Order: sequence, then C-alpha cells, then structure tokens
Amino acid sequence: MPINLNKQLITTTILLIAVVTLFQFTELDIFVQNFFYNFETKSWIIDKNEPILKFFFYDEIKVLLIIFGVAILFSLIFLKRNRLVQEYKKGLIIVLLSAIFVPLIIGSLKDITNTPCPCNIVHFNGVYPENKVFEHYPKDFVQNSKVKCWPAGHASGGFALMALFFLFKTPRNQKRALIGALIVGWSMGTYKMLSGDHFLSHTIITMIMAWLIILIIVKCTQFKQKDKIEKPTKI
Repeated sequence: MPINLNKQLITTTILLIAVVTLFQFTELDIFVQNFFYNFETKSWIIDKNEPILKFFFYDEIKVLLIIFGVAILFSLIFLKRNRLVQEYKKGLIIVLLSAIFVPLIIGSLKDITNTPCPCNIVHFNGVYPENKVFEHYPKDFVQNSKVKCWPAGHASGGFALMALFFLFKTPRNQKRALIGALIVGWSMGTYKMLSGDHFLSHTIITMIMAWLIILIIVKCTQFKQKDKIEKPTKI
C-alpha cells in the first residue's frame, strides 16, 4: 500500500496540532475520565497494583517489546546474510529505529512538560490542580516534585509498532500490521486510563506523535538511500 509520505507528514502534523488544541481548550478529558472513577469509593475501575492485570498490561508487555527490539537488532547484526533479513532489511531498520526513538522522544517530553495524571488532580482526590500541558500552575500552589504524565510513555512502545506498516510489502499485511499495532498501543493506553494514570488525550496524542516520528524516520531512511544512489563512485 504505497503512501504519499510528504502528504502524510503534513496531514499528521496538522492533526496533532488540532487534537492538542481540542483538548487544551475543552474539558473533554475530565468528562471521559469521570466514567472510570468511582467518586463514592474514591477508586478507579482498575487498581494499578492488581498483580494479574499489571503483569499482562504493564510489566510483561514492556518486556516483550524489548525482546522484540533486541531480536530485530540481533537479526540485522548476526543474520544479515540471511535471505529474508536482506529482503526486509530496510523495513527492519525502520521498525528498530521506531522502537528506540518513539519511546525515547515521548519519554523526554514527559520529563519536561510537568503535567499531572488524573490520579494527581484534586477532582479525582489528588493534590494537584487540573493543569493542562500549556498552562502554568497557580502561584499559590507549592509543587514538591515534577509530575510526568504527558504524553503517555507506556503506550508509546505499543504505538511504535505502527512502523511494522513499512516492513510488509502487501496492502493486506500492512493493514494487519497497523491494526495489530493499534490494538497493542490502545490496550496499553486504556489500561493506564482505567487505572487513573492517563487521560484520553494523552493516549491519542501519543499515537499521533508516534506515527509522526515513524514518518520522519522513514523520510530520513529515504534520504539516506537516495544519497547512496546519487553519490558518485570513485575510480
């Protein structure tokens, strides 16, 4: 399924700006999150310390994603002469770079945005005022430590798998890869929403950011490949 990369880059950037603006100037996050919180018992639908769900949707899935990335790296280094590895080399590189840079970039944003999680804010029995990503805390609010909730770091690893779209060659497999990646990413993101660790906007914005980063990686690999083709051979 060929895509117009430049058009995708522009469209995704505009979509990201539009979604950030929507959630910045509305109370949609609070409206949605209210459905996941019991105000009588002051508890979330999912207890983040519940061991079984935590194992499957937090601990194990992170380990599996790391193993997946290491397996690709191993293949590119030690199995580089394998026919399949050679045939899918470009796609494997894109997937590996995405697995590295999507969580890295989104994790770095979490470190600097200082945005509270749902469970942190007063509305959900926390101590922080509701503070969106481009807002400042009230002057009388004393913050003892930074909070790191925007965007959604946990789901970023799942959404990085959208790069598998560029690994496969047939439209059918590309669609399957994209749908599978979205299922993984949204499973991780929904778990964190239901346990009070992220708003809906955090997950949506992470998904769009991840796709934008992947597109940039693909664009960079195209430039690199084009440079190799156009570079004159020395005699």
